[in-house]
Amino acid sequence: MTPPLNLDLDVLRTFVTGVDLGSYAKAAGRLGRSQSAISLQLRKLEETTGQTLLRKQGRGLALTPEGEIMLGYARRLLELNDEAVAALKQPSLAGQVRLGVLRDFAETWLPEVLGHFGRTHPGIQVEVRVDRSVTLVEAIGRGELDLALAWQEGRETSARAEHLAWLPMTWIGPRDFARRRDEPLPLVMLDQLCLFRRQGLAALDAAGISWRLVFVSQSLSGLWAAVAAGLGVTLRTPQGLPTHAVPLDRKLAGLPKVGDVGLCLITGDGSSASAAVTHFRSILRESCLTSLGVLARTGNGGKRRAG
Repeated sequence: MTPPLNLDLDVLRTFVTGVDLGSYAKAAGRLGRSQSAISLQLRKLEETTGQTLLRKQGRGLALTPEGEIMLGYARRLLELNDEAVAALKQPSLAGQVRLGVLRDFAETWLPEVLGHFGRTHPGIQVEVRVDRSVTLVEAIGRGELDLALAWQEGRETSARAEHLAWLPMTWIGPRDFARRRDEPLPLVMLDQLCLFRRQGLAALDAAGISWRLVFVSQSLSGLWAAVAAGLGVTLRTPQGLPTHAVPLDRKLAGLPKVGDVGLCLITGDGSSASAAVTHFRSILRESCLTSLGVLARTGNGGKRRAG
């Protein structure tokens, strides 16, 4: 009887990390290994499975069909491994975490993170508040939240805010959008407190482009519905876009460059003393960075590429 093949979880973690970060060079830095060691691990995985999992694409690597299959199983195996380790390592961790999160992330990767955390730490109660950035920052200041993922205006952060990433502010519209240059640009925006609205209107004014607000929404879902209906274009980051909305070619549409918006993780006063908050914060931070890395490098028809 042929003995079963055993996949090396350490090798699987390298494989998944490289795909998530979009680069095995970055994976080497994240995992504390040399690039030659990473290459050996990937070769070992292909030898074990008897399949080619990665192929060259330009200056990077892309997943083969077998690699896509392996990626799904690898994620599941690593999730079970991490759940088992966490359950045994900190079985008595308990407490409450009050989290504030932006609408852009509440319906994408956050539910999976919360589900995984709840299974591994049943003694920790996580309460989530989904709101606009300015409201979350105010709630942190009043002591109503322990953690908040919020937009960052400008290049400076407070002592309690850790900068995570710069994300491009992107003009977004329906797939069949065609701008009429002889008419004001139709805009779909959130209300006046919205950072993207203020930045977008300022950029249009500076470029001398006339505009008109055709739809003002109080919610992100309402904004996406208006874009889907073809009422106009909006300004957001490329995170969590619905299928009917696409980033517009700025130059082709004659739209101004707006710049980047920062994403930061804010910790409330006194929250660092809580072991539950500290532990959840580290998991949230890592999950956020990994998700942003995947989303920023997903393209070419949805195929992931790692260089």
